[in-house]
Amino acid sequence: MEFADYRGRDAVALAEACASGEATAEALFDLAQARLTEVNPQVNAVCIDMADIARQRLAEPLAGAFAGVPFLIKDIIQDHAGVPTTAGSRALREQVPEQHSDYTQRVLDAGMVIFGKTTTPELALKGVTESRLWGATRNPWNPAHTPGGSSGGAAAAVAAGVVPMAGANDGGGSIRIPASHCGLFGLRPSRGRVPVTPAESEHWHGASSDGVVSRSVRDSARMLDVLAGPGRAAPYHVAPPAEAFEAMANRAPGRLRIGWSTRSPIGADVDPECVRAIEQTVALLEALGHEVVEAEPAIDGMLVARAYLGMYFGQVAAAVDTAVAAGARERDFEPDTRTLAAIGRAVSAGEYVALQSRWQEIGAAHADFFDDFDFWLTPTVAAPPVRIGELDPPPALAALQKALLWLPSGRLLKSGGFVDRLIFEALAKTPFTQAANLSGLPAMSVPLHWTAAKLPVGAHFTGRWGSEGELLALATQLEAAQPWFDRVPD
Repeated sequence: MEFADYRGRDAVALAEACASGEATAEALFDLAQARLTEVNPQVNAVCIDMADIARQRLAEPLAGAFAGVPFLIKDIIQDHAGVPTTAGSRALREQVPEQHSDYTQRVLDAGMVIFGKTTTPELALKGVTESRLWGATRNPWNPAHTPGGSSGGAAAAVAAGVVPMAGANDGGGSIRIPASHCGLFGLRPSRGRVPVTPAESEHWHGASSDGVVSRSVRDSARMLDVLAGPGRAAPYHVAPPAEAFEAMANRAPGRLRIGWSTRSPIGADVDPECVRAIEQTVALLEALGHEVVEAEPAIDGMLVARAYLGMYFGQVAAAVDTAVAAGARERDFEPDTRTLAAIGRAVSAGEYVALQSRWQEIGAAHADFFDDFDFWLTPTVAAPPVRIGELDPPPALAALQKALLWLPSGRLLKSGGFVDRLIFEALAKTPFTQAANLSGLPAMSVPLHWTAAKLPVGAHFTGRWGSEGELLALATQLEAAQPWFDRVPD
């Protein structure tokens, strides 16, 4: 098999080639490794090399739904025993887990060959993938631009043709934003569908879900069948679907009623290309026979932003403090991370609980909306991929951060409108994804639009809890109507 043939097949097709004897796992690994060697200096998608582990794996019998297919895991949460999980941080670069995560074990049980870990911003905190430890990860569609974050390394590797799909996770849009930026399909599963055990019972109180970014809907559907199910230390068990997600993805979706909007929930500007992407998606949906109505849930977008960032601040503070207690040096964390941790320490337990209690309010508003609609359509992002470094703090804000970090308390960071300014700076480009995380709903980014500058922009669909099968069925229909698989970067 030549590289063009490798890149021309999704993971399902590559597994079939291995099963039929047309290809071998060794040959697929060699192609993936050669492609990584070729493109990684340009895109910086893979930060930890696991080729030696992969070669040992190839000496073993491989069986499962994706037997023989090369795969990459993300350098946070998706632990592999004996391999560092740095979470993109200098402070954590010596952190080496002793056991596989349930996610990684299920990937291995499916017969896949893991040969590296992909880059993430520090602690997976940003919608771009630029860390001081690993440097900037770049978008294969235009290396001057970001692939998004926090699963930017995963998306860049898939878009560049290293692997057909890669491990990702999503605490505020980190599957869907990189999928949008890199012209990929990205589904964030419902809360509790895919475990993050045993290292944690839930990540970010269940706001974070693990999955993949892929080039085909059927790859994501089959992979969800591989990954779904309770983990060893899960706080609760989610009932499995009545049939396989792969089967549901192949079923006609029927005539759907879909609400849509392009208004930024926090009042920021939405780029005309992102608006155009949704207007064209609406026309496509109507042509497919669906009823599409301009409507949105009755949700206060700033409430979502404050509830999300309240959790975010507290989780960062806890992560930094836990790392320091285990021997890390706080000064090794990036200034942005230390600023967030300082704010988190200044948030009282009562404030934290009050903000988290608003998650139910957000979920209830979605439930009311889904009484009348099957899905909610918005842009995935409010702007096409920004340039590398464009979202760095402005010099004045960076100087303010540095000065305030010398204070004995982070309380001043909470005052003077600093947090509201931080909300706007952090979420202005990506305001559409966080509501699904807080309400625990499944959501997907579908690659249906490219800008005049040939940068991808995704269409974002949110569904009611547990509706992954219905989302996948709609995505399959859209994929057939407006194929994207063969649209790859030069």
